[in-house]
Amino acid sequence: MKLFYRKYGEAGPPMVIVHGLYGSGDNWISIARELSSRFEVYVVDQRNHGQSPHSDIHDYPTMRDDLREFMDDRGIEKAVLIGHSMGGKAIISYALSWPEQVQSLISVDIAPKSYHELGIDSHTAALHGKMIDSMLELDLSVAASREDIDLALRPKIGSDRIRSFLLKNVRRDKDGIFRWRINLEALRDNLDHIMDGLDTEKIIAEGGITGFPALFVSGANSDYIRVEDYGLIRSIFPVADIVTIPNAGHWVHAEQPALLVKNIKYFLDI
Repeated sequence: MKLFYRKYGEAGPPMVIVHGLYGSGDNWISIARELSSRFEVYVVDQRNHGQSPHSDIHDYPTMRDDLREFMDDRGIEKAVLIGHSMGGKAIISYALSWPEQVQSLISVDIAPKSYHELGIDSHTAALHGKMIDSMLELDLSVAASREDIDLALRPKIGSDRIRSFLLKNVRRDKDGIFRWRINLEALRDNLDHIMDGLDTEKIIAEGGITGFPALFVSGANSDYIRVEDYGLIRSIFPVADIVTIPNAGHWVHAEQPALLVKNIKYFLDI
């Protein structure tokens, strides 16, 4: 699949930023610009998101292969990979298949594990199915404004911040009718795949993923990376660094962008 992308910077090694569920490359533009003085930064839209094509298939093998096609098309032989949430798992899957093409890996608020259990135990993760269903139930054709859509979502999605994030996926078509830019049906049908983890036992038995430095960034107010996950992370990435960003939940890049950039720069020694 040919992914839509934006590029920032003209000098330095390539860097590819991969967003998470419900996101798009737009969410990372300010951070990409911050890093573009030292890197050629590519910010992609994943399949079924943003301006990239839609597909009924949405799992980590296909997201990994999309990223490989993107890098091959650009002639990128090796890159710094940054991924948030679902995008973090996509780049971890990529690193497992082609570690020689990874200069450094930065996973933002996601671990390599399965999140099916977290989807039951965690209010944050359990919201995913509820949010998709709430968006699918709306008849956007009768909405006159984004405010109308926001009001319609409010009874089921109480967080102003989350609704604001989701509404970034609303666009008017050529007839002036609001449409969802993300492929909600495919995301709903593949939510189990999105919550999947890697085959961690097999990876650990084979000695983990090595050959490049790795950084795992967690939000202090998020439960996507817990203290008990540190051992698993370091079993798979033996030389991984793990840092926690204060006053940030799952969307670290939106809640604490300056601190995230500071930690990325420190990790990359720039």
